[in-house]
Amino acid sequence: MPEITEERKSLFAHLDKSGKERLYDKLSEFYSDNKRQLFDRLVRNRTRHICVVLEDVFQSHNASAVLRSCDCFGVQDVHVVESRNHYAPNSDVSMGSDKWVDYYKYPDILSVYNTLHERGYQIIATLPHENDTMITDLDITKPTALVFGTELTGLTQQAVEHADGYVKVPMYGFTESFNISVCAALSLFYLTEKMRANPAINWRLSEEDQVQLKLYWSLQVIHDGENVLKEVLKKGIV
Repeated sequence: MPEITEERKSLFAHLDKSGKERLYDKLSEFYSDNKRQLFDRLVRNRTRHICVVLEDVFQSHNASAVLRSCDCFGVQDVHVVESRNHYAPNSDVSMGSDKWVDYYKYPDILSVYNTLHERGYQIIATLPHENDTMITDLDITKPTALVFGTELTGLTQQAVEHADGYVKVPMYGFTESFNISVCAALSLFYLTEKMRANPAINWRLSEEDQVQLKLYWSLQVIHDGENVLKEVLKKGIV
């Protein structure tokens, strides 16, 4: 999806849950029943219990591959730090996943850390250090943000110092680290499987959040979606 700005956050803020449901019913008239059934099925597997933070990833194909992995594993939120490098999804690599995953931009690492801490996340930096926790052993009963650094130099010292914990992905070869997109994919596979297997973790979106997400998805498949939305709202249908 386009970057989630304050303006986009406010698109449906005036509607309660039933209003959002009525609006979703109306917008779904503008695309096929098959697409609606797909939205209704996939949204039940979306999660914000795990999210991803990218710090100044400068190769667009790597950042886009991470976005694609997030979509494949049902991880809804990606937080992007742009203190040095501008982030723009590469559609050839993301394979359209940028339509379905929310991403948020921040000017520096402490801004995203503060935001996520306020939301109750533990912030876990991914590092290749010998004594770090194995990704398979990480406790994810709390909402968890995984932080990945830039390709050549990794995470900044500030990102490391202010993290709540550290994990590594097991490696048994001569190479010292995985490519960032591979590391993210492996980490998300381990953690989302662990999350879904734990009945004590309430990882699904609330019903209202599911409806709101389907509204955002609807705007991606309707031609000139935001203007269609304005016309529907202007008619007072909801």
